[in-house]
Amino acid sequence: MSTPETSRRRTLPAGLALAGAAITFTSMYLAAGALTPLLVVYKERFDFAPSMLTLAFAVYAIGFLAAVLTVGSLSDYLGRRPVLIGALVVQIASNLLFLFAADVGWVIGGRIVQGVASGAATSAFTAMLVEVAPANRKRLGTILGSVGLTGGLGGGSLLAGFAIQFTSSANTIIFVVLTVATVLGIVVVAFSPESVLRASGAARSLIPRISFPAATRREFAAAAPVVAAVWMLAGLSGGLAPSMVRSVFHSDSSLLGGFAGFVAPAVSAVIGLAFAGVAPRRAMTIGIYASIIGAAGIITGVLVGSLAVMIVGQAIAGVGFGASFTASLRLIFPLAAENQRAGVVAGIYLVSYLALGVPIVIEGQLVGPLGEVPAVFWYTVFAILLALISLVAQLRLKSQGSPGTLSGRNPLDPAKVAAEASPAASASGR
Repeated sequence: MSTPETSRRRTLPAGLALAGAAITFTSMYLAAGALTPLLVVYKERFDFAPSMLTLAFAVYAIGFLAAVLTVGSLSDYLGRRPVLIGALVVQIASNLLFLFAADVGWVIGGRIVQGVASGAATSAFTAMLVEVAPANRKRLGTILGSVGLTGGLGGGSLLAGFAIQFTSSANTIIFVVLTVATVLGIVVVAFSPESVLRASGAARSLIPRISFPAATRREFAAAAPVVAAVWMLAGLSGGLAPSMVRSVFHSDSSLLGGFAGFVAPAVSAVIGLAFAGVAPRRAMTIGIYASIIGAAGIITGVLVGSLAVMIVGQAIAGVGFGASFTASLRLIFPLAAENQRAGVVAGIYLVSYLALGVPIVIEGQLVGPLGEVPAVFWYTVFAILLALISLVAQLRLKSQGSPGTLSGRNPLDPAKVAAEASPAASASGR
């Protein structure tokens, strides 16, 4: 199905197409990350309850899941360009909703639309980055896909924090710049090589596929609790931490708020790459311990009123995310046959995004009756309990000599696993 595009159509050189696609992909996650500190601004401007703040953060997951489970593999049948151009047009619509937001309803709508755009584009972009890369730079395409996602989330939060701290029109600046970047991205995609020919089966690909073959079930059951835990902690960093900088630690610094949303995804991006050569069972165990220690650090910082301790806890939790989530893909994914991997990856990401969205909405509802600090405390304790369940399961698998423990390296090349089991694989399912 994948063939080089004919030379009759003028296209960008491979290196320029790769750079342009990487910047455009990153800009989508810069927009998602920018909402981390901007939600605090919206809360003050529109005077809505804390429960609405967590809802506005969490509905992104709804839009993302709805898109990735339906149109995530559409580019395999229609081609990368049409799907990406459509997703980028939807991204522009979300930017405009934030730019002209008149109340919290606009913000919630913008977040849902933003999630749809990301879910529709992420699989196609991750595949495109590998496909348009020069022959000797395919691994770079995989790395850019991984770093663009997590780095964009962290960078967006930090840059938005700067804009809020040092300008009086941060919302306008952020979304005008991002809209211009998205328009330029559409031009880049339109003139990039198309590596996929149209094929039949597009309508059938819209049916979500979630399945766990017998060979993957033990590993999935052992990994699922910590996968949920690290995505819960990611939700805390993205949805709660910037707000807590003001409400719990009584700091008016938007820069600190942006940094609180930056640290965990930035660390996780670095660790995910650094751990590519570490044996997956070992990486999983390290990630679980880091998640538990990081969550405990977050709780401690909140209880003693130390923002520095909370941020250190977030950084350690970022280590946990980068190590354990990547390891979960490397442990589970190779156990499935090629025609089964779509459903497996879809299931992993279903757990991930439900854990990102649902618990934080419940936490927002508990702020009223319990108070903010107790609600965060119990939210984080639950994440620790989930990680401990995975720890016991992983130690049991290790003692039984499971495949992920028997060799220092995974039977599949880590870069290949990352490319296939990333959102692009979700093409087949994320």
